[in-house]
Amino acid sequence: MSSARESYNFQKIIAITGVLLLVVKFAAWYMTRSVAILTDALESIVNVTSGFIGLYSLYISAKPRDTSHPYGHGKAEFISSAIEGTLITVAGLLIINEAVQNLLHPHAVGRLDLGILLVSLTAAVNWFVGSLAVRNGRKNNSLALIASGRHLQSDTWSTAGIIAGLALLALTGMVWLDSAVALIFAVVIIVTGFRILRSSLSGIMDEADTELLEKIVDLLQVNRRENWIDLHNLRIIKYGSVLHLDCHLTVPWYLNVREAQKEINKLQRLIRQHFGESVELFVHTDACLRFSCSICTKQECDVRQADFEQTVEWTVQNISRDCMHKVGDQE
Repeated sequence: MSSARESYNFQKIIAITGVLLLVVKFAAWYMTRSVAILTDALESIVNVTSGFIGLYSLYISAKPRDTSHPYGHGKAEFISSAIEGTLITVAGLLIINEAVQNLLHPHAVGRLDLGILLVSLTAAVNWFVGSLAVRNGRKNNSLALIASGRHLQSDTWSTAGIIAGLALLALTGMVWLDSAVALIFAVVIIVTGFRILRSSLSGIMDEADTELLEKIVDLLQVNRRENWIDLHNLRIIKYGSVLHLDCHLTVPWYLNVREAQKEINKLQRLIRQHFGESVELFVHTDACLRFSCSICTKQECDVRQADFEQTVEWTVQNISRDCMHKVGDQE
């Protein structure tokens, strides 16, 4: 099963789970009339909405590339995450409004024991499904699935706060605790929504993923071969679960086309061995120049024109530049 299809199937579970938990939360609110439980239920409406948006985006992103979308449909995941982040933020603002209104106009709640039990059940399910979603999303490089998982986990934290508030209310009878705890976790929800929105916009704008770049550069540095004289102009673009990697590989000028292709194949196998088959590599080979001899570690070379001086360690800074390295290029 492809990573895109696996993410799509898991998103189905999230969407169905969201609907079931929404019903449970509204049942708990109907029995208790607690504004905190109501705000939790309102956030679950966002869970359900974003769950189905994420499901649709993963369906789109799993479609094969075509003439209109030569890089595939993976960008749909970023749009989905942007919508989900916005909805989460709006939900946090609505919760703040409801909590303030309840502080100004408090009302009694009832059957707190049953309400706490039902809401605790939804929190446990949300955390479990959310953790699985984040893990599967990271495995398949699916931003939409990661966003859904984090949303469920943030919902768990807000629900935990509501449970704590209800428990204190049951013990002390202080009605304002209901709204106070809801206000605190509304802020947590808004911060989570902003982070998801920021991440999705970064993907839409093709912002460089520094952490991923560092991992790839470290891998290449440790496993570099003597025919890989230089590597530069390295770029990574994410399209949903697919990573597109471009780079220029400098090889000895006397290698024929078949020999140069063998070096490219070795580079591809190395990357895919550590980052999966969802990586697409576009490697351009350059012939070494005279100044390349001073950084070339190849032992047996009958056409060397200059002595070896030093190895240039590949870093994110110098491997991303659009020029061959020379002696002294360590940054």
